[in-house]
Amino acid sequence: MLYRNGYSILGFGCMRLPMDYAACEKLILRGIEGGINYFDTAYIYFGKEAVLGKILANNRCRDRVMIATKLPSYLIRNHDNVVNIFDTELKRLQTDYVDNYLMHMLPDLKVWNHLRELGIEEWLAEKKASGQIRKVGFSFHGSTNAFLELLSAYPWDFCQIQYNYMDENSQAGRAGLLAAYQKNIPVVIMEPLRGGTLTNGLPVEAKNIFGKTGESPASWGLRWLWAQKEVTCVLSGMNAMSMVDENIATASEQREFTHHDQEIIDQVKVAINEKIKVMCTGCSYCMPCPHGVDIPGSFRCYNASYSDSYFRGLKDYLLSTTFKIKRSNASLCVQCGRCEKKCPQQIPIRAELLNVKKRFENPAYKGAAAVIRLLLREKRSQKQEE
Repeated sequence: MLYRNGYSILGFGCMRLPMDYAACEKLILRGIEGGINYFDTAYIYFGKEAVLGKILANNRCRDRVMIATKLPSYLIRNHDNVVNIFDTELKRLQTDYVDNYLMHMLPDLKVWNHLRELGIEEWLAEKKASGQIRKVGFSFHGSTNAFLELLSAYPWDFCQIQYNYMDENSQAGRAGLLAAYQKNIPVVIMEPLRGGTLTNGLPVEAKNIFGKTGESPASWGLRWLWAQKEVTCVLSGMNAMSMVDENIATASEQREFTHHDQEIIDQVKVAINEKIKVMCTGCSYCMPCPHGVDIPGSFRCYNASYSDSYFRGLKDYLLSTTFKIKRSNASLCVQCGRCEKKCPQQIPIRAELLNVKKRFENPAYKGAAAVIRLLLREKRSQKQEE
């Protein structure tokens, strides 16, 4: 494993850990054995702080790793919220200090100034002085200009941005990465593979380009990032042992990223831009929809109908959103817009759901859906009678 600024260049993102504790324990311990020393979680990652804390405590390896967790800036209404949330996080993590504490999804200076008015700077200074917080940073989804403003708003110890070969010119982007580096602020990368879009979600044409090289799409995406000296640590949401092993092996290589390698990436980018319609990472921050729409699922099927085949996307859409007792298809959207306020990718979700509806929900679909719903109701009635 290689290290930069004291961080393993591969970090473990805990948001996508499986629900089974034993499986989580094996993954986390394999990561530590492989040299990973940075584990990222958050207050809103359901159950993940508690699982990570239990694993580290049970295996007595807390002192071998850095824990990063987050204050949900979007939930803070008063100073007591800050105090209570942090205390809860320490209890969940079974620790008396946090190595890296982030202001979660800090979008712009306005939200940071709101936190300042509630005394966040004084509170952070107190926690750093007591040793309960070692480093302070922020995670970011927003415009480049907003990121540059935030960089100068506080003496940050590190920051976390979404960055990958498809996001060089969006959100903080390459410009934000360089600006942080020039300020000697270590940068942790999230969504290096866009939640799997740049691996399993690649169009066939892109998969074929990578396939000819004998190297996996995940390895290509990670190596592209590590070739940039401005990148300190890359988080990967690993939920299978094969992913942990492959990523550790890639992180342990010292292979140059050549001009030819960049040409391969450029070819893949062209293929992706031609096929992927909605750059959804599947983070589910938009969920739950108050009207029952499976937003990430709808976009996954919509993309598959272009990147793979129309009928595969349609089949997946029918099975995952329609052929069920409680439907979750795109036409349930009432255009309220609550989801768009939560989306880190700033996707025009309402407009894109209309596109999903137009692509899939034709007269034949509606007829099939009506028949299936009738059959499901009859089956449910039979069970009740039994």
